[in-house]
Amino acid sequence: MSDEEIQTMNRTAVVRTTPDRQPPAPTQVTPAWLGPVLIVGIVLAALNLRPAITSLGALFEETRTGLGMSGTVAGLITSVPALCFAVFGVTAPRLSRRFGPAAVVCAGMAAVATGLLIRPFATGAAGFLAASALSLAGIALTNVLLPVIVKRYFPDRVGTMTGLYSMSLAAGTSLAAAATVPLTAALGGSWRTGLLVWAVLALAAVLPWLPVARASRRADRAETAAAAAAAGSGAGAAAGAGTGPRVVRSRTAWALACYFGLQATGAYITMGWLPQIFRDAGVSASTAGVLLAVTMVMGVPLAFVIPGLAARMKNQGAIAVTLGVFGLVGYLGLYFAPAAGAWAWALLLGISNCAFPLVITLIGLRAKSPAGVVKLSAFAQSTGYLISIPGPLVIGALYQHSGGWDLPLALMAGLLVPQIVLGIRAGRDRTIEDECGMRD
Repeated sequence: MSDEEIQTMNRTAVVRTTPDRQPPAPTQVTPAWLGPVLIVGIVLAALNLRPAITSLGALFEETRTGLGMSGTVAGLITSVPALCFAVFGVTAPRLSRRFGPAAVVCAGMAAVATGLLIRPFATGAAGFLAASALSLAGIALTNVLLPVIVKRYFPDRVGTMTGLYSMSLAAGTSLAAAATVPLTAALGGSWRTGLLVWAVLALAAVLPWLPVARASRRADRAETAAAAAAAGSGAGAAAGAGTGPRVVRSRTAWALACYFGLQATGAYITMGWLPQIFRDAGVSASTAGVLLAVTMVMGVPLAFVIPGLAARMKNQGAIAVTLGVFGLVGYLGLYFAPAAGAWAWALLLGISNCAFPLVITLIGLRAKSPAGVVKLSAFAQSTGYLISIPGPLVIGALYQHSGGWDLPLALMAGLLVPQIVLGIRAGRDRTIEDECGMRD
């Protein structure tokens, strides 16, 4: 394949072909503006994948008091994100086949913006929960389909583009966590205003996806017509493969799903409990908050570096092992000297939490086709988020039962062992199509 053929965006959107990959679908010339607009859209979408959650976390006590939430309802709201990611993420493959991934991402961003616009005006917990669920549904769809967009439109730059949107996701997470309280104070002190301000960023994310969705739909219709015409001459088999493999038959898919679930468990436990661990060790509340911010900010540069590094390697197991070892050292440090080495443990856990950009990159590398990526992404993320739901609750129960952090920290460190093993399995150089018996 010549250099001209692999220029992904400004000429032709094609899937890279190698001897063990499916032949590309009939290509369509795309407008020159599509590549730059897509990059802007991916960055803006990724920036909006966590502020709905972390902005609420920063103002949760004020929100709970303002809406008169009971402790049970408040606990339910903290569990809703992972549940919504699992439930709504399952619908992404079918919606993508019906409307196209770009159109679904556009609708997802619109749902995020609508939910963020509505929920500050809720007068009760039920309305607030419903509006939050709408935003989280949009986030779930976008979570699943951004790797598909990258694989489809940037097949020769999977690592770079995954790094760009992973870095943007980490930046959005950190920005909302750090800026929500100061913005709320600057805008009058109302928690409703502090939550509403993030709807502006979500509305901005909708704009680039409108023209991208239209252009993508036109290209999809043209490709469908070309595939239908080709079917008459015996070339329809490749088109039929667009439904993708049955991912439940793939050991790599299960390894990715479980790896995703364990890394998400660690991330949610860190975000929910790390400040309390430091405070119980004698660290001040303000310093504990800064330490959490340090842990989260570590994801910004590393989220860009790790995917690019992973894409250049045939086997990514070594990265999974390295990240897991950093986490083990961090948890051991918290166990033996939580206050004395607080800054070091925060840095190490921040590095360990960068398993997220690694697993997102692996989703793009472990499937040959966009159809395979969308199925693998939906399966790995939905199953993974279901696995992650009990983690923070179990840690909280152990903390309350034991009256300290020794037992919870031992469990947190212990979970990294199977995570490392699963990362090694998921990092092996193979695809789900091969494991499912799909051959060219």
